[in-house]
Amino acid sequence: MGWILLILGLALWSGAHLFKRVAPARRAAMGDKAKGLVALALLVSVVLMTIGYRNADGAFFWGRHPATVGINNLLMLLAFYLFAASGMKTAITRRIRHPQLTAVKIWAVAHILVNGDMPSFVLFGGLLAWAVVEVIVINRSVPAPAPNPPASAGKEIGAVVGAIVVMIVVMLIHYWLGVQPWG
Repeated sequence: MGWILLILGLALWSGAHLFKRVAPARRAAMGDKAKGLVALALLVSVVLMTIGYRNADGAFFWGRHPATVGINNLLMLLAFYLFAASGMKTAITRRIRHPQLTAVKIWAVAHILVNGDMPSFVLFGGLLAWAVVEVIVINRSVPAPAPNPPASAGKEIGAVVGAIVVMIVVMLIHYWLGVQPWG
């Protein structure tokens, strides 16, 4: 049952995110109520993926190792920075068109690195595949925007500090849930 929920959650996540790009006329016809439906679909997808992942079992290929945990944590810091930078329009957003989706890709790879089991391959690999497809679909349907103006030093520092603070909070939540995020 875990596998079914996990795969349904991934499908719902992908479908909800791609809906605007795949069926733009239908999405536009729905108006503002579509925002609520998409948000609900995303919430349900996260619940399905979480329950499915926790209940799916499968082959185990490798375990956590201090080196992979350290690499994972560095990659996660980069992912959190890219998320913060995208909202603050820092210098890196002048070079990376999709910083949030790049952050998701880094997040997924980092989690596959430390979780060498089949449920992790499906969950994190599925979200990695979604992020790759999302970038391709956006690049084909939306022209590249003009680059952001140069960011102030304050925004750069804010993005770094924000990434560190959020990473610490997320690590504490992982610890509270019984997952040891430190090496």
